[in-house]
Amino acid sequence: MRRRFFVDKFEDRRAEIRGDDAHHLARVLRAAPGQLYELSDGAALWLARIETASRDGVQFALVEQLPAARPKLPIALLLSVVKFDSFEWALEKATELGVSEIVPLCAARSEKSLVAAAAKRSTRWQKILVEAAQQSRRLRPPSLHAVERPTTAFSADFPVSLFPAHSLVDSFSPLKLFLSESANAPPLRAVLDPKQNRPFYILAVGPEGGWTEPERDAARAGGFAEASLGSLILRTETAVTAALASLNYALGG
Repeated sequence: MRRRFFVDKFEDRRAEIRGDDAHHLARVLRAAPGQLYELSDGAALWLARIETASRDGVQFALVEQLPAARPKLPIALLLSVVKFDSFEWALEKATELGVSEIVPLCAARSEKSLVAAAAKRSTRWQKILVEAAQQSRRLRPPSLHAVERPTTAFSADFPVSLFPAHSLVDSFSPLKLFLSESANAPPLRAVLDPKQNRPFYILAVGPEGGWTEPERDAARAGGFAEASLGSLILRTETAVTAALASLNYALGG
């Protein structure tokens, strides 16, 4: 299976890779003229042949446009900031499971030192998303948003900016879920309705220690339905993968 890389643009049936990916191609993969790779600019996918390769840049000639599979299940993940090793593992797995948008949340029970350092990690997080998207052969990596407070992310109009192709006049509203450890929360399978064609889905995952009551109230006010993954208490990164895998299975993503 050919490796896939992202490029900024295609121009005159040519493309170029620079930076870390060029170094990886030239030095690690030992790329040479004539070798074939798949390239995506986020909108189109091409089979491309290397013309020249060095650690400073790899130049390609486009050979053939390939079918570009787009996600059938657009999902936005509102992910509370937790310890960075767990948070970054969750970013990687969420990318592999097809998430379209990721919004880090500075929840009330997120560690304040981690929230304060989050802005400095955005470049690293973006790199994780790109590498995971290339490995899983996506057309594009997820969009990464700035850190938001849950009360802002839960507001009724916030998701419109995440999926601008879908307007407020869609026949079906998005399905918005927030995971809960409450004993009274309905199971996720009871909340999902595969027969309803939703334009997109929004999943909110809380921090270690769970949501506060004001955050729960804000979620409900924003149209989020409470859902449980069972009686066991899961770590944030475990909840992310379990919930996304369940959504993909139940809804055909």
